[in-house]
Amino acid sequence: METNYYEWYSDNLQRDMPIKVYGQAGKPVLFIPCQNGRFYDFEDFGMANALSGWIDGGKILVFSIDTIDVETWSNRDGDPYWRIRQHERWIDYITREVVPFFRSYANEKNGWEGYPGVMTFGCSMGASHALNLYLRFPDLFDRCLALSGVYHASYCFGDYSDEIVYLNSPADYMAELPYDHPFIAEYNRHRAVICTGQGAWEEPWSTRAMDEHFQRLGIHVWADYWGYDVNHDWPWWFKQANYFLPYLLD
Repeated sequence: METNYYEWYSDNLQRDMPIKVYGQAGKPVLFIPCQNGRFYDFEDFGMANALSGWIDGGKILVFSIDTIDVETWSNRDGDPYWRIRQHERWIDYITREVVPFFRSYANEKNGWEGYPGVMTFGCSMGASHALNLYLRFPDLFDRCLALSGVYHASYCFGDYSDEIVYLNSPADYMAELPYDHPFIAEYNRHRAVICTGQGAWEEPWSTRAMDEHFQRLGIHVWADYWGYDVNHDWPWWFKQANYFLPYLLD
């Protein structure tokens, strides 16, 4: 499997940020690790191996990045005003620094021109970030695979809320999205999957809440609920990713 490592100083985050790329061609996929995760988790937890057929076959080009959750979503004793603004700086790092790099890299590898859409992909809190990016920036992200996410910011921010928390809480902003919002037509030109098991450590209530918002607004998102034996763990995410990729790459 072809792999390449990159690192640069992020003006948005004021630090060096690493990225590891898997594959030689295909749809650019932004992989966001689980809570507090690092860029190497895609490989170390076995997802690179689980998706090796797609990667080595030139179907997907995976870019795995670092989270800063330990400073933001997981830092429950920290100042919530600073935490959520630090998270927004991470969002800016992705949209203003990483995505242009992805697009240029994917164009070069695939012999494309223009601005290819990027797929967001994550499990657990990575899924929460993946869906949020997909919904907030449909001009950048045209596919989403979100496995076992929780989509309410209150899950980590409790009773604290402000305009930036709201921007990062899909369950809240989708509840108030107007029926005539132009993003709806964009979403329906794209493809997204939200999936959850119903076994140990899963939170299917959050996926159901998002499913209800999408159905009410006429947004075509595949919401799938796996069985009561399906736990919040990597072996199931390997199976789910392989199951949904044919639909997302069609």
